[in-house]
Amino acid sequence: MTLNQISVFVENQPGKLQQLTDVLAKNNINMRALSLAEASEFGIARIIADSPQAASDLLTKEGFIHTVTKVLGVIIPDTPGGLNQVLHILSENNINVEYMYAFLSQKDTARACMIFHVQDTDAAVNVLAANRIACLSPEAPAL
Repeated sequence: MTLNQISVFVENQPGKLQQLTDVLAKNNINMRALSLAEASEFGIARIIADSPQAASDLLTKEGFIHTVTKVLGVIIPDTPGGLNQVLHILSENNINVEYMYAFLSQKDTARACMIFHVQDTDAAVNVLAANRIACLSPEAPAL
């Protein structure tokens, strides 16, 4: 199962990120996970939202440059080596992780949630499922 991640271009200037969060907050869009990568003049805010289609439509309406990308939300035991186990499975199956970021569920503190961007999400989902590693669905309570 995949999730829709929204990647938003944000100028690297005071208040620009806050403008993005203002739009989402005023329209009751909840960010479940967020990663911010920056360069000298701009950044990319990667967001997992509770209503990705509504968020994307809203951002388009408000003039934000963004894309929607399929990512995996992988449930990992929050123990030493939990991530390492998943990375071994992906590596052994020739699946490259392009980037990832983590968040902890407020409802399940025994597990971490990791967002993975890989080239072939279908292959990754199948490999993880075959190894009993669960992926989040858009309706997952951990989100």
